[in-house]
Amino acid sequence: MNYFPQVEKVAYEGPETKNMFAFRHYQADEMVMGKTMKEQLRFAVAYWHTMTQDGADPFGKPVNIRTWETSDPMETAKNRVEAFFELLVKLDVEYFCFHDVDIAPTGNSLEEFFANIDEITDLIQVKMKETGIKLLWNTANMFSDPRYTNGAASSNNAEVFAYAAAQVKKGLDISKKLGGENYVFWGGREGYESLLNTDMKLEQDNIARLFKMAIAYTKEIDHKVQFLIEPKPKEPTKHQYDFDAATAMAFLQKYDLTNDFKLNLEANHATLAGHTFEHELTVARCYDALGSIDANQGDMLLGWDTDEFPTNIYDTTLAMYEILENGGIAPGGINFDSKVRRSSFEMEDLLLAHIAGMDTFARGLKAAAKLKEDRFFDDLKEQRYASYQSGIGAKILDDQETLESLTEYALAHDDVRLESSHLEYVKSRLNDYLV
Repeated sequence: MNYFPQVEKVAYEGPETKNMFAFRHYQADEMVMGKTMKEQLRFAVAYWHTMTQDGADPFGKPVNIRTWETSDPMETAKNRVEAFFELLVKLDVEYFCFHDVDIAPTGNSLEEFFANIDEITDLIQVKMKETGIKLLWNTANMFSDPRYTNGAASSNNAEVFAYAAAQVKKGLDISKKLGGENYVFWGGREGYESLLNTDMKLEQDNIARLFKMAIAYTKEIDHKVQFLIEPKPKEPTKHQYDFDAATAMAFLQKYDLTNDFKLNLEANHATLAGHTFEHELTVARCYDALGSIDANQGDMLLGWDTDEFPTNIYDTTLAMYEILENGGIAPGGINFDSKVRRSSFEMEDLLLAHIAGMDTFARGLKAAAKLKEDRFFDDLKEQRYASYQSGIGAKILDDQETLESLTEYALAHDDVRLESSHLEYVKSRLNDYLV
């Protein structure tokens, strides 16, 4: 069955095209800073929003038209695999991501769930071999089921911890089976509603225990995979333990996990934490922990995780600049953790939305490359911190000074004069790079 008959394959036609099903800016083989766009961007499609999201919201029933749906859950799951890989091929996207519950029905027992996963991943494995498409990362959904009301690894119930561990083991087995390059932990309910009845230290200790079990298991099965933590604040619990990049890094440092884990950062999660996306990327990069990103955007007029497809060139430019500064994103990628709007309910909207996101990131990549080539930010920062290049500043950076010597210096040089940063001019000049 041809689920997306509108186009055989989405092709680059340039900015002037009126073809809805064509790239205007993303040209896979265009060279940008020594690599092709495809190599720089490493796009991935998220199974959950693309294949299972139905368009329902707190005020309305499902609206999405999805021609793969049937009354049989396993038949629907198999149809989704066929439709998904058709979409990936037509978009020429090299990677995909999924949660375990996205690809297979949970059934009536854990044993049945695992059997369903085995059957569906057999089919996925066949499609991967046919198309050359690869698994960027997978993860276990340890937040949707009622058993995870009080968390997974952080649950107060040891049987829930055991169930979560079983899901992680299965997830790692599937990661090896499908050649996954990363494995993500997203603590959807790893947090608390009230400290009045919460043992925070025990809960965080237990999260670390599960992570260390996962590390040990990958060594046992000889599966070399990059582990990622995906920070998210608030929603659904009042306080998430992985609130933002800095909080996640503090956790990794405390439990001696920095050699095994990096961060998978999402744009909409950054804004929910009160940060910009480039802030979170910069924090991760400062810790040498930028692993992968989820590409989306929030609506600043709404207070929740709207997961819109990214169309803001300013944001994607600054995000791509950080990725270029990082030396690239591999073995991570740019995963469209994005869902179409409720009013975009037709099958073709899945194509159109991903085209929009890919074009936006392509524009961001080209703008970021020009910023690097022109040393736009480098020159700004060198000028702003010039006082550390010689004299007392250079001695401070060389650790040659003490409180006593700096006091002596300050007493002799107390006429400090600052220079304006001309920030408004800087922002105006940055706009000139947005292509």
